[in-house]
Amino acid sequence: MVSEETATTSTPLRSSAESAEPLSHPTRVWATRLVTVGIVLTALNLRPAITSFGALLEDVRDGLGMSGSVAGLLTSVPPLCFAVFGVMAPRLARRFGPGAVVCAGMVAITAGLAIRPYTGSAAGFLAASALALMGIAVSNVLMPVIVKRWFPDRVGSMTGLYSMALALGTSSAAAVTVPVTDALGGGWQSGLAVWAGLAAAAVLPWIALVRVRGADPRDGERTRAAHPVPRVTGGLRITRSRTAWALAVFFGLQATAAYITMGWMAQIFRDAGVSAGTAGLLLAVTMVMGVPLAFVIPRLATRMPHQGPIVVALGVCGLAGYAGLYLAPAGGAWAWALLLGVSNCAFPLALTMVGMRARTGAGVAQLSAFAQSTGYLISIPGPLLVGVLYQHSGGWGLPIALMAALMIPQIAVGVLAGRDRTVEDEAARGPRR
Repeated sequence: MVSEETATTSTPLRSSAESAEPLSHPTRVWATRLVTVGIVLTALNLRPAITSFGALLEDVRDGLGMSGSVAGLLTSVPPLCFAVFGVMAPRLARRFGPGAVVCAGMVAITAGLAIRPYTGSAAGFLAASALALMGIAVSNVLMPVIVKRWFPDRVGSMTGLYSMALALGTSSAAAVTVPVTDALGGGWQSGLAVWAGLAAAAVLPWIALVRVRGADPRDGERTRAAHPVPRVTGGLRITRSRTAWALAVFFGLQATAAYITMGWMAQIFRDAGVSAGTAGLLLAVTMVMGVPLAFVIPRLATRMPHQGPIVVALGVCGLAGYAGLYLAPAGGAWAWALLLGVSNCAFPLALTMVGMRARTGAGVAQLSAFAQSTGYLISIPGPLLVGVLYQHSGGWGLPIALMAALMIPQIAVGVLAGRDRTVEDEAARGPRR
């Protein structure tokens, strides 16, 4: 990573980094451990802004006077912000260094989470949420890049660690937000604001890293010099890759399912007669399934030449979960929560495939930005449409049918994205590949 000092000199960024003196071995080991801590703390903060809101959705709606459609709009804001701001991440990383950008992202998350409960209006809540989500967006894109640059021989295990921490943060926010709110006096504002403290802790390791001159392993230049590969530059080139498109659509459909689940599943259970606390625990069960599986699935995926069988298995679990949610939402609630939790592990699989479908750090940065930004753009209508269908139909039958229907194309494009090939090769050959 490039230090802030290096980034602000008049010498071009690449030359400054290349001229930095290499770190001694003890400092290099220290920096690697600090990167690991930073990755884990960052991952813990990439979903509580969303799942804490989902757990208190009804209370926030009542407190701010939101309609069902406006609440659906709020559940669509995360993918919108990820699509808009995520595409900026590679350019910001080239200018300031990935570590500095992630550090700024953690600061934005802290500020947004601290401010949004106290704005007093739906518009203010939305604006502060967007600030936090901007920080999440750039960090989403840059985490695979940092893993590829610092741990090129351990992409599967480090992606698994990152995904496991992300799932832990997601499930913890869903599980404890309601109890914490009650413990703090029952005000939903305090229950949401408390997550700013966790985000503040994640700022610290990145501050230390960006101050270490030459800490970036910069394996990319040496790898490209020794093993030249076709260059992927800009959106025009990468759009020639069918694998990039398949991965983007797969990412978008799994994100649609995830954000519908995080935004609405607790409400589905509450409308079926489940208490608020139990509904939050059910959402937490769905999210916590990603803790062990998010570590296992990336490691398994990197050992397979084709990740299609994993895609199919996760999709079948999702279809079974939606069927149960439609037929007996309260009676089999724990089983449906488990099945949908397994299905939601398509996210760590998608992240792993981002690292596997490109050869170089630059390729991973391009593919990560393209797949995530395009994917989140695709996912925007889903949560909003669920809110509209729920409000106008008066029940959950149509929204659940929509969720199940979207699982079919998710399986199809996931199988295509799982083929053993790289975007650099496809982009060089063009659309006839």
